[in-house]
Amino acid sequence: MDPQHLLTRARTLAAAATPGRRRLLGIAGPPGAGKSTLAAHLVARLGGQAALVPMDGFHLATAELRRLDRLGRKGAPDTFDADGYTALLERLRHPVAGSVVYAPEFDRRIEDPVAGALPVPPEVPLVITEGNYLLLDAPEWRRARALLDEVWYVDLPGAERVRRLIARHERFGTAREAAERFVHTSDEANARLVAAGRERADLVVTFGPGTAPRPAGDA
Repeated sequence: MDPQHLLTRARTLAAAATPGRRRLLGIAGPPGAGKSTLAAHLVARLGGQAALVPMDGFHLATAELRRLDRLGRKGAPDTFDADGYTALLERLRHPVAGSVVYAPEFDRRIEDPVAGALPVPPEVPLVITEGNYLLLDAPEWRRARALLDEVWYVDLPGAERVRRLIARHERFGTAREAAERFVHTSDEANARLVAAGRERADLVVTFGPGTAPRPAGDA
């Protein structure tokens, strides 16, 4: 997929914004496919015309996941605050002059979300949001999808995606054996759920192992 084509398409969305109605672009795909890297690349190339608000900021806190006995399934659909995410998208969709919207950010150093970490000024015409479940066919996620002008699905061959996932867990301090176990159980179970939404995407962005966007620090 030609990166320039993707940039042009995102720029066209930004140009279609009107006063009081911002444009929202979603980037979906399974864990490790390159969603966050592509989203960050587009925002950087668009300059002040776009802001990045990842869905991961709506992970439930570790303490709450432990209380709910869901910590071992972190990353599954019911380990996110889908309604909170939808409420934020509604605020982002309709900016108020002079009012900055603050979004949460997931901090991998502490494996928890941090509130109010991402400011979105009202004059920014495009918000790019990325996450696993933007195309999930469930009521709480369909409400979020309805607020997005477009959703792109990022695809990457499974072997390369799994390799990157394991490497990412290791970079953030997980032992190799534990990283492999988590990827092949939790992450891959979630990937199968995500793949079911591929056909509902407005655009499928297919990368090969040599052309996919690379996360910082990925060899």
